[in-house]
Amino acid sequence: MSSYSSSISSTTLVIFFVLLLRGTEAQLSSDFYDHTCPDVYHIVRSVIKHAHKSDIRIYASLNRLHFHDCFVQGCDGSLLLDSSSTIVSEKNAIGNNNSLRGFPVVDAIKEALEHACPGVVSCADILALAAEASVELSGGPKWCVLLGRRDSTTANLTGAQNLPSPFDSLQALRSKFSAVGLNDTDLVALSGAHTFGRAQCGIFSYRLYNFSGTGQPDPTLNGDYRVQLQQNCPQNANFNRLNNLEPTMPDIFDYNYFLDIENNRGLLQSDQELLSAVDAVSTTAPIINSFASDQSTFFSNFAASMINMGNISPLTGDQGEIRKNCRVVNDS
Repeated sequence: MSSYSSSISSTTLVIFFVLLLRGTEAQLSSDFYDHTCPDVYHIVRSVIKHAHKSDIRIYASLNRLHFHDCFVQGCDGSLLLDSSSTIVSEKNAIGNNNSLRGFPVVDAIKEALEHACPGVVSCADILALAAEASVELSGGPKWCVLLGRRDSTTANLTGAQNLPSPFDSLQALRSKFSAVGLNDTDLVALSGAHTFGRAQCGIFSYRLYNFSGTGQPDPTLNGDYRVQLQQNCPQNANFNRLNNLEPTMPDIFDYNYFLDIENNRGLLQSDQELLSAVDAVSTTAPIINSFASDQSTFFSNFAASMINMGNISPLTGDQGEIRKNCRVVNDS
């Protein structure tokens, strides 16, 4: 058997056991729409592929939406709600405002699904399906998405203000992941999604010029890489100016992120903390090294961790609703 076939087999095995352990717990299933909307995955994938023709960043952006949704009152589509007389949108949170993108593509997916099978597929499930399709289309692993989530009728701006942050220490990151039932392996694996996409200069420029108020660069940052970043993000750069999260292949989902961290080329402080923090030695650093040594190990763990994350407090059964429009509560 080829190494490629072996890696696929091991990935499938890991995901199979995760499904057995987690599927019943969350009352979700991979065949939830088999009879009510059998083309759901094809429709989601088709809309995303079309969007990618004019927006090379959309795959990473859609994956990020699922993450930011699940970490606030669970994977319930609350992130997608716009502000109204009864809703204060999570989109206004510090970590979301002028940062998250891809909402029109979610709208397009919902419109297509409402045409094919009206009132059936939840917005929360759209985010889960879009994340998987985006990763796979970028060269990453494929996994069976557990489905059957329903949509929240509320949003939680306060909770969204406490999302895992690029400025967080390792201790803070571990605490935030633990609070939603995710462990150190999940933390490192899901951070690996920074292998594709972009970040605003303002999010990390302090590491280039004034780390911890010292007036000096972050000492953990590779010198050559720092010079490269300073050229793209000079001190007077617009906060929103973009820089590749991973300098080698920023639009491909691979394991280069972990190789970068091992070479002190993690772009965000929260990335490098996984290896360089004092408490990383006995927690996350060995996981970083494991993923950096074998892409198939990262892929199988990433797929399992995405399933774990997708199981954070979903609404099921008669909870919540199936929104007709992902931006507003039904009958509002």
